[in-house]
Amino acid sequence: MHTRHQHLFKTDLRKLRPTQITVGYAEVEQKRGLWSGMGKSERQKFLDSHWFPAVRGPRESFYIVDHHHLGRALLEEGVNQCYVVLLKDLGQLDKDEFWVVMDHHQWVHPYDAKGRRRTVAELPKALDELADDPYRSLAGEVRHAGGFPKDATPFAEFLWADFFRRRIKPSQVRGDPDAVLQLALTLCHSPEAAHLPGWSGDIPTLAA
Repeated sequence: MHTRHQHLFKTDLRKLRPTQITVGYAEVEQKRGLWSGMGKSERQKFLDSHWFPAVRGPRESFYIVDHHHLGRALLEEGVNQCYVVLLKDLGQLDKDEFWVVMDHHQWVHPYDAKGRRRTVAELPKALDELADDPYRSLAGEVRHAGGFPKDATPFAEFLWADFFRRRIKPSQVRGDPDAVLQLALTLCHSPEAAHLPGWSGDIPTLAA
């Protein structure tokens, strides 16, 4: 459905195609909480101003390159319609060439919850098929705690998630949330993390 903006389209949220395999379910739940706390008019204003950046691909499908957590949260809250802003129209390409171009622009992140690269054929076909990656949730919590700023680097928080995955055991992630957050905050300011987007050597202290 076209709007007055030539690159803005209203579409069915359930038809959006993900360009990643996982999300952090904890972050999805946070966004659901924010949505449930809004009134009707506030919700409409939110939807009108939060567009999903997307690339049009084969068969006229919209492949979103950001806001997967928000999309999953809205879907679980029963929202059906959303706006996408078109970054690029690649609908004329065949499937193989399309994914080559997507990969070149860093518009796809086909890594599973164990940090392993998969084929693009294994990407979920819909937002409600996204798997949980607890380390992606941890990366989001670290960012919110001041560990690193939001960065324009594509899939930056997944880079942080993989960094934590290699240094923090799954049993620790499932254990004391305050303890694992403090450990992650310490790690994210260590020299080991200097290659990651938004890295800083300053270690923030958590509020008591």
